[in-house]
Amino acid sequence: MEPERLDDRLARLDLERANADRDYNARLTQVDQALLQRPEFPHPPPPYDESQITPLNLAWDILPQGEPAIDRSLKGRLRGFIWRLIGPPLVTQKAFNAALVDHLNRNVAAHREAERALATTIELIRQQTEAQGHFQAALISLLQSFTLYVDTKDRQVGGQAQVVNAALSALADDWLKHWESLAAREERFAAQTSAYEELKDKVTLAQQSALLLKRQVDILIAEGLHVSAAPARDADRPSIDAPDLDSFKYVGFEDRFRGSQQDIRERLADYPRAFAGASNVLDLGCGRGELLDLFREAGIDAHGIDPNQSMVEVCRERGLSAEVDDAVGYLQRLPDGSLGGIIAIQVVEHLEPAYLVKFIELAFHKLKPGAPMVLETLNPACWIAFFESYLRDITHRWPLHPDTLQYLVQASGFSTVTVQYRAPVPTTERLQVVSLPPSRKEIEQHQAIFDIVNIVNANTDKLNARLFTFMDYAVVARR
Repeated sequence: MEPERLDDRLARLDLERANADRDYNARLTQVDQALLQRPEFPHPPPPYDESQITPLNLAWDILPQGEPAIDRSLKGRLRGFIWRLIGPPLVTQKAFNAALVDHLNRNVAAHREAERALATTIELIRQQTEAQGHFQAALISLLQSFTLYVDTKDRQVGGQAQVVNAALSALADDWLKHWESLAAREERFAAQTSAYEELKDKVTLAQQSALLLKRQVDILIAEGLHVSAAPARDADRPSIDAPDLDSFKYVGFEDRFRGSQQDIRERLADYPRAFAGASNVLDLGCGRGELLDLFREAGIDAHGIDPNQSMVEVCRERGLSAEVDDAVGYLQRLPDGSLGGIIAIQVVEHLEPAYLVKFIELAFHKLKPGAPMVLETLNPACWIAFFESYLRDITHRWPLHPDTLQYLVQASGFSTVTVQYRAPVPTTERLQVVSLPPSRKEIEQHQAIFDIVNIVNANTDKLNARLFTFMDYAVVARR
């Protein structure tokens, strides 16, 4: 990712500061508008009316002398008659008056206390409300002073920034001159390096060609044979087919584009585990012998065949068992059930469809029951694998979709046929999604834009899942 330029960074910081100032002023306005207003407080309640308490205490007893004297005299009998008429209501009224006066006397103190408590509460609330208003006013004044304080700091920083910018501009001009000089030197160095690499490749090809020619001459001298490129003139001398003197070119092709032998060893390091305990394993298209070398280290008896003579010579120089042959021809000469395993790495894409089908059928018959077969090839469903690897090699004949190769193996009688995907495309080589801001507020403010971004990201994920997945795959089956 390209680093952010200074001008872009300063512009971004100015925009962030302006947005922060706008947000601060808006929030300050909200606080100012929410300032507490002093309400209208109620007046204290009027005092409790006690003016009739004393008269009631003096007048409640309407029968102060008790019941009248009753005797057998005319007056006594008259008083008794009158008392029987009006006495009971008067006694009842006296009892009511006594209860009412007692109740009033008991609640005088409570009414006085309630009056004092209510008046005190109203005054306390008024004082607290005024104190809260003073505090909010002081807080608003403090917040308003922040703007002036920050502005003075901005002017100070702005002045310093101008000095720094001037110094950076001068330094940038000086560095630009140095950079231009370095760029010119780098361009000259790159041209020299390119020429050196080209010369190195030519020397490598020349060495491989010379080695192949030397091997063929040594064979001719040792065998006393002559090459049958034209009809033999001496019928007494045996002849052999002309060797492929261009086979060394494919060795150089693999060295340059497929990877070094160490890289290939690391990619194939897990395959020997599938053949643990097996013997007489056949490596079809053994190439430079990386897999044969791994089998030897794991103690597995393995033999390789390859149609490229130079590849076979590379294997033999490393002490590996290999010979020049083709897959179908070699398998046809083997007895049925004689192989403990077959593996072909990056081979089947070099075969014509009819030849491939014949090869798989022969492999089924030549393997022992339960023996494994592994066929690894490029994954044409992955764009990078197809356009950067498959099309680069002119010896490739037919791209094989994973489903197609799996079906061909199953149709030939193999059981437990599975597909294992290998060499995932690096994340840096895949389509990148657009990052969304972490703030939900920002997303809500620009929801329409982010809806479009989400659609783009979803489509990006679909493309990555279909086109930028795994470079290779292997069909793993058992007889």
